[in-house]
This record gives sequence, structure tokens and C-alpha cells, in this order.
Amino acid sequence: MTPEEASRRLLVVSGLSGAGKTVALRALEDSGFYCVDNLPLDFLPRFAELMQTSDQPTWSRVAVGIDARNPAAALHAFPEQLRKLRQSGLDVELLFLDASNETLFKRFQETRRQHPLFADGCPLVTAIAAERQLLEPLTEAADLLVDTTTTHIHQLRELIRLRIVGRTTGQLSLQCLSFGFKYGVPGDVDFVFDARFLPNPHWKPSLRDLTGKDPEVATFLNQDPRARAYLESICVFLDHWLPDFEADDRSYLTVAIGCTGGRHRSVWLVEQVAAHMEVSGRRTVVTHRER
Repeated sequence: MTPEEASRRLLVVSGLSGAGKTVALRALEDSGFYCVDNLPLDFLPRFAELMQTSDQPTWSRVAVGIDARNPAAALHAFPEQLRKLRQSGLDVELLFLDASNETLFKRFQETRRQHPLFADGCPLVTAIAAERQLLEPLTEAADLLVDTTTTHIHQLRELIRLRIVGRTTGQLSLQCLSFGFKYGVPGDVDFVFDARFLPNPHWKPSLRDLTGKDPEVATFLNQDPRARAYLESICVFLDHWLPDFEADDRSYLTVAIGCTGGRHRSVWLVEQVAAHMEVSGRRTVVTHRER
């Protein structure tokens, strides 16, 4: 196997309908991946063989979309197929896009699209549940699981560039995420910082309906010594340890900061941390979950 063959990268993109697979593939295509959607799983071994034998640069970075319309037996056997592809020498990753059932239902209602597993008389909620069950083997085998429940299209495109495309840049990138503890701690994060001990702007009537992005809230928190010290501590921690993660070949890191409702203290801290990282020249994506 030549060095060129060894460096060839195959990204399998799957996920629940409505979770953003099409958006992800378009973002990858815009970033230089050769993309093929809805590839039957039976064709994947031959497709991988073409990647390894072709001398065309087009085949150096390929993304293929896989969905639940494949036979159930093929989906069940896919983790083993994935293992064999890796044994062949390809750099293979599986990206799986997920979202809550409520979010998927809402997206289908808004777009008026028909679910791919929809049948006459079958409720949408039943089709979503059936698809989730069919794709369970892929969910469990995923190298990267992205939950798009609270992510809009532009954020998802940026996350794909951050987590997938950014792997080739050599520099670690950050996702900074604010959230409210009352709604649950987000999954798939590397560090969680708790800001609930800081003074809460919610209890000031003039600030209650604002967010941490508003200057009035920023002024309120900037005046508190603990808030300033906590912000500085988070930045110092990240500045100190990010190079070590980078040295360990990590391409991205997700830092989550939470407060009670996820609208004031955590939002302010995330905005400040992201600004600090941008000044340092580090690519950063900001997501406010409880926007």
C-alpha cells in the first residue's frame, strides 16, 4: 500500500432523517470532500476498493451518506463491515447525526416533508421510532455522535468543519457551549464548568428578560469580582492544557458552561471565553443551547 493509499479517508455519514445529514454532506462537499448520498450498503465494499485503486485525487477524501432505507440485515451487519474496511488500510470514520424525537417531529411538521419510512396510515412518530431502531447498530458504532436537537443549520455546518474538516489543519478547535442545568447537562462534552454560584441577573427585574449577550448583563457580571476571577480561571485552564490535547492529535474540544437557566451567566462566560480564544488565533464555535 502506497502512502497515498494509506492517507485516503472515507467518512460514512448517517443519522436520523431530519437530524441534518444533507446539511453535513453539503458542508463536507464545500470543504473538498467527494460526496455520494444514499449509497446502498451492498455497494460500499466496491466503492472502497475504487478509492484504494484509483489514482485520481478526487478519491483522497470521500464522504458517503447511509440511511435507514437499506435492508435491516445490512444495517445490523454494518459494524463488521466497518471493521473490515479499516483492516484494508482505509482511514474510515462513522459520523452519526441524532436529535430528540420531539425535534425531529417538529422539523418534519415545519418542512412538510414525508419521512422516508412513512407508509399509508403510519403516524410520523411511529416512523421516527422505527428508524431509530433500525439505525441503532450505527449509533453504537459511531466514532462521532452529533446531537442537533438545539443546533441550527449554520451551527451544524460550522461544527462539521470544526470536527471533521478541521482534523487536517493540525490545530485544535473549540466549541464553547452554554446551557441550563435545569434542562440537563449536555452529552458529548469534554469539560463542564458550573457558574451557578455567581450572582444571578435573573433576580434583577431590569435584566431578567435579557441574556448574557446584552451589555447590561455583561456590565452587571463584570462588576462582580468572583465572575471576573472565574472567567480568568477558565481561560488560564484552557490556555495551559489545550496544547497538550493538541499534542495528543485531538482536532476539537467541547467546553460547556452551565448556569441555572442557561440565559445569563453561562452565556456571558461562553461569549467571553470564545472572544479570548479568537484573540489567541484559535478557531471557536459558539453555541447557546437555551437560546
